Amino acid sequence: MSNIKKAFENGKAFIPFITCGDPDLDTTARIVRAAVQSGADLIELGIPFSDPTAEGPVIQEANLRALSAGTTTDKIFELVKDLRKDVVIPLVFMTYANVVFSYGTERFVKKCAEVGVDGIILPDVPYEEKSDFGPTCEEYGVDFISLVAPTSDNRLAKIAQEAQGFLYVVSSLGVTGVRSEIKTDIASIAKIVSENVKVPYAIGFGISRPDQAQMMAQYASGVIVGSAIMKIVAKYGKDSVPYVADYVKEMKDAIRTIP
Repeated sequence: MSNIKKAFENGKAFIPFITCGDPDLDTTARIVRAAVQSGADLIELGIPFSDPTAEGPVIQEANLRALSAGTTTDKIFELVKDLRKDVVIPLVFMTYANVVFSYGTERFVKKCAEVGVDGIILPDVPYEEKSDFGPTCEEYGVDFISLVAPTSDNRLAKIAQEAQGFLYVVSSLGVTGVRSEIKTDIASIAKIVSENVKVPYAIGFGISRPDQAQMMAQYASGVIVGSAIMKIVAKYGKDSVPYVADYVKEMKDAIRTIP
């Protein structure tokens, strides 16, 4: 069984996204551990990239701060190795195809398996090109996590059927970011997904408040939040750990009662 499934075994999963290296890797490590203590069920670790096309300004700026601080892919692998001394919940990387290609796809995936990364998400890789990464991930036991969006249309069912680890359901058109209102017909998307998917599925993009998390948790196995967390990090920097911890607890508590 994929380790990722464990994140969804005790009710709705709360999944924070954290850009590694913003403001530095020591702070990232402390944030991850605090998030785990506050109830995070799975954590997405963002490997910074200079041109993160799926990201809005908050995470774009987090990427630039992390890169300016000297964050590298190798240093992030070392971070995960250290986290795995005590962090047992699933960890997945979210980054871009160029990061993996430039590192060497097999070398990257093999390293993921060695340090304890359970899956990878590459938002700029369309379903039709997943064969560039999927077989290598399968060889090393790392889940290649697919995304579906409101524009997936007739491809939605097919993507859901072949999903590994968990399926990332994008709630809104456009890039990541905090949204005051989510207008997508999530119920219709969730219906198609639930009829076809064999793994859990979580909704992300635009979720920032407890009431939004509760609403989305009604349609999915979990919710994903990134920009709202990285806004806290941008505001408080090295002192952001307790603020992120409080936010994660608030969001997790909001979805605990959703059946």
